[in-house]
This record gives sequence, structure tokens and C-alpha cells, in this order.
Amino acid sequence: MLKIKLAPRGKTHQITYRIVVAKDRSKLNSALIDDLGFYTPQTKTLEVDKQKIADWIKKGAKVTFGVDRLLNPSKYPKKIKPKVEKEKVEKIKEEVKKEEVKEEVKIDETETKSE
Repeated sequence: MLKIKLAPRGKTHQITYRIVVAKDRSKLNSALIDDLGFYTPQTKTLEVDKQKIADWIKKGAKVTFGVDRLLNPSKYPKKIKPKVEKEKVEKIKEEVKKEEVKEEVKIDETETKSE
């Protein structure tokens, strides 16, 4: 089966990705069937030949999740973390400290009683 997938290139902190057509089980640095474009994450540059992608999809190639996410960003909205109010966090921290102090006091009392 053929897949349209990302093939990493470049250095460790200067990585770029080639968007390629290759066999689904092939290694990332193996022979490629076709080169469709590239993506640079540092500059968010995406250049693809959409006509070639459409042709390969008609021929039966499947698009991987990573490539689909780049081509259709509206399909995968960004996850937004809910904001926790600082007051709630401070209250929880205070409660934890109080519990720790109570446990220490109980430990000290048990030690003095046993002596």
C-alpha cells in the first residue's frame, strides 16, 4: 500500500520534512516513489503540489495523520487547556500544607508519648 507521508531531513535542531509518496512499511530514508513538497516547522513554511497529491489519492495512496493535519488544519483544532484560577491553586496548596503540619504534630505527639 502506498502512503503520502512526512520524511524527515536536516540536522537535529534544524529539521525539515519532505512530503513524499512511499510504501507504507518503508524506512524513512529509503527510495521514494514521488516527492510532493516540503514543510519547515521553524518558519511554518508549507509548500505542496496539490495536483500531484490529488492524483496519488485517486491512484489509491492513503494520507497519513501528520500530512492530513498539515493540509487540513481546520479539521484538527488546537486543544486549549482550561485555565485554573490562581486562588483555587493557592487554597489547595494551603490545605496540603495544613495537612502536612497536622501529620507532623501527630507524629511528634506519638513519639513523646512512647518515651
